[in-house]
Amino acid sequence: MSVFAWEFSWWARFNFTFPFQDWQKSLLIVPIIIILQLFIFKRFRLYRGLWRFASIPDLWNIFRASVVSALCITLICFMAFRLEGIPRSILILYPFFLMFFLGAPRLAYRAWRDHTISVNTISAKKRAIVIGAGRAADMLIREMLRDGNYMPVGLLDDNLQLDQSEIHGIKVLDVIDNVIKICNKRDIDIILIAIPSATSEQMRNIVKKCELAGLPIKTLPGIHEMTSVNEVLSNLRELKIEDLLGREKVDLKSSELQKILNNKTVMVTGGGGSIGSELCYQIAKLGPARLIIFERNEFNLYKIEQLLINTSIKVEFVLGDICEAKSVSNILGKYKPEIIFHAAAYKHVPILERNAREAIKNNILGTKIVADAASEYNCQRFMLISTDKAVNPTNILGASKRIAELYIENINQRSSTNFSTVRFGNVLDSDGSVVPLFRKQILSGGPITVTHPDITRYFMTIEEACQLILQASKIATGGEIFILDMG
Repeated sequence: MSVFAWEFSWWARFNFTFPFQDWQKSLLIVPIIIILQLFIFKRFRLYRGLWRFASIPDLWNIFRASVVSALCITLICFMAFRLEGIPRSILILYPFFLMFFLGAPRLAYRAWRDHTISVNTISAKKRAIVIGAGRAADMLIREMLRDGNYMPVGLLDDNLQLDQSEIHGIKVLDVIDNVIKICNKRDIDIILIAIPSATSEQMRNIVKKCELAGLPIKTLPGIHEMTSVNEVLSNLRELKIEDLLGREKVDLKSSELQKILNNKTVMVTGGGGSIGSELCYQIAKLGPARLIIFERNEFNLYKIEQLLINTSIKVEFVLGDICEAKSVSNILGKYKPEIIFHAAAYKHVPILERNAREAIKNNILGTKIVADAASEYNCQRFMLISTDKAVNPTNILGASKRIAELYIENINQRSSTNFSTVRFGNVLDSDGSVVPLFRKQILSGGPITVTHPDITRYFMTIEEACQLILQASKIATGGEIFILDMG
C-alpha cells in the first residue's frame, strides 16, 4: 500500500501522465519507503488491528503513521539528494494517498462484513411491531438494532403528530387501532408494548386491540420494576394479570412502613411461599437490621435466596419446620427477632379436607409453637397471616385458621408481645389460587372450570397483600383482626 501511495502521488503530480525519467526517480526511493514503512507501521501497531473491527482508533493510528512517514521520507530525501529531482508537492500528496490506501480497505471490509452478518441473521430474528413512540420505545429500538432476537419493523402510536416520524430510522406507521392491518401487511411475528407508564385501563385497551391480531405480546414493566434500565430487552416479559387489573394497584408509602422495620430483626415463617417470599422481598427493601427466613421446603428456600442474592441487608436462610418446637425455640433464641410475620400454613381447601390431621398439626399447633416462642423470647410484634375463610368456617382450612386466630387473641392477653391477625381473600396468582389453575387449563386446551357463572371474584395482587400486611403490623396495638377489603 505504501508503494501504491508513493507512485500514485507522482502520477497525480504530473496530471496522470507519468514521464519515464520521472518514474525512474520514483523507483529509486521505493526500497527506502518499504523499509521505513515497515518500522513505522510496526511502531504504530497497524499490523495488530483486525480489519473486521476497524474503527476510529485504527484510523487515528493510520493518520499518525502517515504524517510521520511523510516527515521521515522528506528528511531522508533531503539528506540524500537535497530533494533534487523530487517535486515538493509529492511529499505533501503522499500522506493523504497513504491514509486513503490504508484506511479505505479496512472500512470497506468492515462494512461488507457487517452487511453480510446482518443479512444472514435478519431472517432468524422475529419481526416486531412496537406499541408506543416514547422514551421507552427509543431505548428498546436502539437495543434491538444493536443486538437481540427482534427486528423492529415499525411503531404504532395514537399521537397523530408523530405520524411518519422516525426513531433510529424506524417509522411510526399508524395508530394503535390499526394494529391488525399493520401486522398482516408487514408479516409481524410479535407485538412489543413499550409504554411502561400506561395505567391499567390504558393497558387493557391496548391489549384488547393487540390480542385480536393473534400474535404473542410482550411488554416492558414500570421503571421501578426493571432489573436494568440500560438493558431494556432483558426486561421484556409476558403480560401479567396485574397489568390488566380493573383498578389501579394500591401502593402504600414505604417511608411510613420503614419506620417500624428499620434496624429491626424480622422473621418470616413460610418465607419461601408466594405470600412469604414477596413479604421477604418487600421487607428487605425497608432496611431491617436482619431478616430471618424460616421455610420447610428446600427448593422454595433456594428460590427466595436467589431473589435476595443482591440485597445489602443480612439475611439468614433457615430450613426448618414450625411444628418442631425445639427447632423453633432454638432459632428464636439464637436470633431474637423483634417482629415475626407468621405466613407458614397449609391453605389448599380440597387437600386439607382429605388431610384434616395435617391441617390441624400445621395450621393450629404450628401457630401455637411459634406464638409461644415469640412470647417466651419477648418478641415485640407478632402478625398472623390468616384468611377470610376463617369467618363462619365451613371447611377444614377455615376452621383451622379460626382456631389459630382465637389462640393469638388469647395469648395476646397474657403476653407482653403485641399479637395481631390479618385476613384477606383471593390473592392474584398466589400458590393454590384459582388463577394458576385457569392458566394451566388454558395451556392444556381447556375447558376452564368455574364454581358458578355468576360468581364475582375480588382479587388483590401479591404485592398489595404484602404491603397491607406490613401496614397492619404498623398500626396494630394487640388483639386486632385486620380484614383487608378485597373489592
